[in-house]
Amino acid sequence: MSEQPQNFENHAKLVPGYHGVATALLMLPTLYFLVAVFRDFSLQAVALFLFAVGVIIAVLYARLFPLGVQDRVIRLEEQLRMQRLLPEDLKGRIPEFTAAQLVGLRFASDEELPALARRVLDEGISDRKVIKQAVKNWRPDHQRI
Repeated sequence: MSEQPQNFENHAKLVPGYHGVATALLMLPTLYFLVAVFRDFSLQAVALFLFAVGVIIAVLYARLFPLGVQDRVIRLEEQLRMQRLLPEDLKGRIPEFTAAQLVGLRFASDEELPALARRVLDEGISDRKVIKQAVKNWRPDHQRI
């Protein structure tokens, strides 16, 4: 994996085989089966279309489940990191952070984290994208799923 400097614009991980090839290989037959349902309605055409939709749903969940686990791990890592880095008055507020806030804060450098964490709590910023955009000194994460 490339170890180029990371920032908000380039931190998203796109896997061409998954996001491009696999998506096309799932969507094209599904659309074909849908057209077949309307062009020549039959139980077989409906069954093929429903099977294709089921495969797409299974593939989406196969992607979402690891992302959910990744968010749980990030939550734990960031809570431990905050215990080490936040000033005493903020350490007691660590349970107030939502998982989305912690996911957004994970890119803040150690030096930047205390001030940004305080801002997130005081201003009630909950959108992880907004939090990531507020990071000035980006701490890269090259091990994302």
